[in-house]
Amino acid sequence: MTAANTPATPLGPTPSHTVGPFYGYALPFPDGGDLAPPGRPGTVTVHGHVYDGAGEPVPDALVELWQADPSGGLTGAPGSLRRDPVDGGYLGRNGVDFTGFGRIATDADGQWAARTLVPGARPGHAPYISVCVFARGLLHHLFTRLYFPEHAEAHAADPLLTSLEPARRETLVASAGPHGSYRFDIRLQGEKETVFLDFH
Repeated sequence: MTAANTPATPLGPTPSHTVGPFYGYALPFPDGGDLAPPGRPGTVTVHGHVYDGAGEPVPDALVELWQADPSGGLTGAPGSLRRDPVDGGYLGRNGVDFTGFGRIATDADGQWAARTLVPGARPGHAPYISVCVFARGLLHHLFTRLYFPEHAEAHAADPLLTSLEPARRETLVASAGPHGSYRFDIRLQGEKETVFLDFH
């Protein structure tokens, strides 16, 4: 570099980049939180926040839900990611079927919400919703479960819940709210960190 093209002021260090991956493009889809169609009897709302290790909300995470239907069946229904045959655009859910699958992006406050049905029990387990969390800085997504508080008797026989100390077990049980709602916050690290599962 010659004196002619030397900057007038020395360049300082640039900030480091936030570790990706980033999920705000292409993966979220409209109505991703509508596992049950509008107006279906028995629908409930599950909602919460995703928090980082410092207790701050994560505004660009994705929460995926996978669950059984109210009878415990896992057949689900197609239609979550239907495409328009004309232009290839997103056509939307069909508004009739319970799919058992949802994908919700957190908002600027780290909040997510889904409309669904309370799952039925599977053999040997209390009813639960499988939850998968994607977020920046997580090179591997995290798996956990959401259990419902009214199934406390079944919790006593669930192999996952019975393997945990009471304080850790509480991180997997949603709290009941008004109007058929349940709150389930996901804490990635720190105090009251959510129990995450390790699948091999």
